[in-house]
Amino acid sequence: MIEMTGLSWAVAVGILLTQAVKWAGDALNLRSLAPAPPPGYGDVYDGDKYARSQRYTREKTRFGYANAAAGLAVLIGFWFFGGFGALDGWTTGRTTSEMFRGLLYIGMLSFGKDALFLPFGLYGTFVIEARYGFNRTTVKTFVLDRLKTYALGIALGGPTLALVLWLFARLGAHAWLWGWAAVTTFSLALQFVAPTWILPLYNKFTPLPEGELRRAIFDLAGKLKYPLTNVFVMDGSKRSAKGNAFFTGFGRNKRIALFDTLIEKHTVPELVAVLAHEIGHHRLGHVWKGFLLGAAQTGGMFFLLSLALRWPALFEAFGIGRMSVHAGLVVFGVLFTPASFLLGLPLLAFSRRNELEADRYARNALGASAALAAGLRKLSADSLVNLTPHPFYVRLHYTHPPLVQRLKDLA
Repeated sequence: MIEMTGLSWAVAVGILLTQAVKWAGDALNLRSLAPAPPPGYGDVYDGDKYARSQRYTREKTRFGYANAAAGLAVLIGFWFFGGFGALDGWTTGRTTSEMFRGLLYIGMLSFGKDALFLPFGLYGTFVIEARYGFNRTTVKTFVLDRLKTYALGIALGGPTLALVLWLFARLGAHAWLWGWAAVTTFSLALQFVAPTWILPLYNKFTPLPEGELRRAIFDLAGKLKYPLTNVFVMDGSKRSAKGNAFFTGFGRNKRIALFDTLIEKHTVPELVAVLAHEIGHHRLGHVWKGFLLGAAQTGGMFFLLSLALRWPALFEAFGIGRMSVHAGLVVFGVLFTPASFLLGLPLLAFSRRNELEADRYARNALGASAALAAGLRKLSADSLVNLTPHPFYVRLHYTHPPLVQRLKDLA
């Protein structure tokens, strides 16, 4: 076991308090579950479906407790018993290159964590989601998704991480600026590349066939003067019965995708309303604003990282005898956990505000809110969404406002 310092205890307490706040939110959310749906929702949440939504919320919350507790136990145990330092020492004799040593160190930690929590992923997918009729993922698809993610991590994440390690090892005090620029450029490039090259590795995208829905969508795009070239149907049913739609990418590489499960369960006016909402995000600049906010947060983290890498007490607190960029990256991530949680709260609030703005844009573009409201009600019911989440839980976790709030705002 490592010798605990004052900083060690401070970081550990900060992490535990952060998790305690999340668990308090979970407990309040469970207590807010109402025995009957709010007035006016009985048509989409009949007695059986509402009871199932309550059970689904409880089961997912309790599963989240176990997952988080296991995560804390693994982190604290690995840390207090000298795992970070021992792994750093082990990699020392495996390569003379500081960069490859760093890649090996971070890669082993990432893979080890993923392997340890694989049972939770399997249980969540093949037990909980299957129990409520959502899971359509086969074992083959699950394994292939995992392998593809590993391959992408090595092919894309590896070079980016190597560049960051090199920059901080060679450029001194101003390395954080170059690291920030590199990661931001990489993130921006992904926005252009992902729709064409990455997303199709996981799902099949088929152009929406000619028909009433395609004509209605292109009529809407023409009315809103939105440069739409194509709409795709994504085989979301390959993994889940839940429906969704999304826009991704920038410029000519924008991709509009409707899950096949969404098309199966919704009328043409409802689907057009959903697309109007998504167009609203682009028209209102939410995509760029979100990217810029994320980039600003990344810049702040890189600056703080540059300070942490020159702080011997931080390495000592984690039982690491030798200061290095790769170990500094890892322990800084642990140190920054409480701050990252706090910084995420205003970003979640920003996201919820954007969703309401996009709803209003769709309402104004369509001249009425009935179709969007009907689509949101049906989508929530089909996903067994909790209609009465606690406000504190919403602030901690929700990227979208609760359904009741969205419909009240649309009225």
